[in-house]
Amino acid sequence: MSDYIIYYTESNIICLIFFAIILVHDLLSVDKQEKQIKYDHALIAFMGYFVSDVLWAMVIDGVIPKNGFTVAATNFTNYLFMAAITYTWLRYAMAVEQTPHRNRPINKFAILFPFIVSTAILISLYIFAPTTLIGEDLSLKPAYNIFLIVVPAVNISAVLFYSLRKAKRETNPVERKKHIYIGTFPLLVIVGGLLQIVALPNTPIFCFSCAILMLIFNILSMETSISLDPLTGLNNRGQLMRVTSQKSSLLSDGKQTFIIMIDINDFKSINDTFGHAEGDNALIIIAESMKKIVDKSSTALFLGRYGGDEFIMIAQSDDSMDIEELIEDIRRQITVECKERNAPYLLSIGAGFDRIEGEDDSFRSCIQRADSNMYTDKKLRKQNGESTVIRKNA
Repeated sequence: MSDYIIYYTESNIICLIFFAIILVHDLLSVDKQEKQIKYDHALIAFMGYFVSDVLWAMVIDGVIPKNGFTVAATNFTNYLFMAAITYTWLRYAMAVEQTPHRNRPINKFAILFPFIVSTAILISLYIFAPTTLIGEDLSLKPAYNIFLIVVPAVNISAVLFYSLRKAKRETNPVERKKHIYIGTFPLLVIVGGLLQIVALPNTPIFCFSCAILMLIFNILSMETSISLDPLTGLNNRGQLMRVTSQKSSLLSDGKQTFIIMIDINDFKSINDTFGHAEGDNALIIIAESMKKIVDKSSTALFLGRYGGDEFIMIAQSDDSMDIEELIEDIRRQITVECKERNAPYLLSIGAGFDRIEGEDDSFRSCIQRADSNMYTDKKLRKQNGESTVIRKNA
């Protein structure tokens, strides 16, 4: 075994161990959400490719006898794992971006269809026209590289579409950066592979680039977990403090900056009647309703969970009437969400807002004023019989 193959094998093993550590950590965690499961599938696909790549290097070096079968088998395995990497990452991206109907059988089949067609053609060529892919000297022909690239290209295009569309609507800068990275990650992985093929074929650039990119991704994921509320996915109190510390970036010469406080009316009655699990669902309904309205709005700059059943928004507008309309849109969306989810209640919120009076005003003072206005609104709505309604027949 040459020094080259020893170095190449050791490099891939190190990357394999790195990915295995991440995978074992995930498998031992209590987080079994769909997106975490899809992420672990991607890790397994990467690990499979590292093993396959080492076997191919051993064929090239002669450690494994080089013949038509070993060349075809190792490169077909490389093709399978490269397609698996981009496919599993696409499924992960769709889970993160909450793509509608992603788990319907017909949609799963549509995503797999390019791979099925490409694999069927490739196997047919291996059986009936192997010289199309492998030369007489057992070197790979350009036709093989087409198969190696075409399916990943389709998957990468879909990942970019879903993730960048989500990033465009995201109000949290940390979360926006993560969406962008999810979209560009497989593209950067392919760039690392092409760099190895074209420029430095004897250097394991691909496995190193995968490890570095995955390390960056995990750092971004840690930043997200620090800045987001784990239940609702909204910005948390710490992120609010970080955002408001950069006051100048939230004050515009042309528009007024408002702080909106929102609280669930009679939230305790939901916990007392249905338990805390249903109380969590109520918080998620409010969060999802606010997200949907914010996605359609050009006024909101920040959306977060302030604490308990209280939420906060920072928005900019020329007129306070726009803020009132934004709040009413949220109320209507909450009613829609409750009905669509067949919740055993119809949620009602109290909402209040106030304007930041220039550089001399503080966010804390404005939050206090908005909070006071919110409790005034809650009191009036309760007096008018507009509080949360428990649906006994739901």
